[in-house]
Amino acid sequence: MEIRTGRHCVFMLHAHLVFITKYRNKVFTHEMLVSMKEYMEKVCSDFETTLVEFNGETNHIHLLIDYPPKVSISKLVNSLKGVSSRRLRVDYASEIDNIYWKGVLWSPSYFAGSVGGAPLSILKHYIEQQERPV
Repeated sequence: MEIRTGRHCVFMLHAHLVFITKYRNKVFTHEMLVSMKEYMEKVCSDFETTLVEFNGETNHIHLLIDYPPKVSISKLVNSLKGVSSRRLRVDYASEIDNIYWKGVLWSPSYFAGSVGGAPLSILKHYIEQQERPV
């Protein structure tokens, strides 16, 4: 992984994020995950953050991000969850509205872990091995 620079700092910060659907309902299809990756990449670029790896299963997603020190993880997570929820509910309304009818997709909680102890290649391999729906 490359070391990035800012105006007054040099950094290499990575985080592993996991978002779970409300009530752990099995919602996502392969097509939804492909679309969601695009939404997440757009939000990350708005925050000057890089989405290094993305994958998920039917009821949760994993993200590996590279972010600058000026970015608050909680604000990034709120934006990622909000944008992806709105866009998925518009693009896949017929599938999602059968499961969620109150405008909620994500559980309010999330996992955020700093990555540094394990080699990033191992974490990237773990995320790639998620059982994506067919």
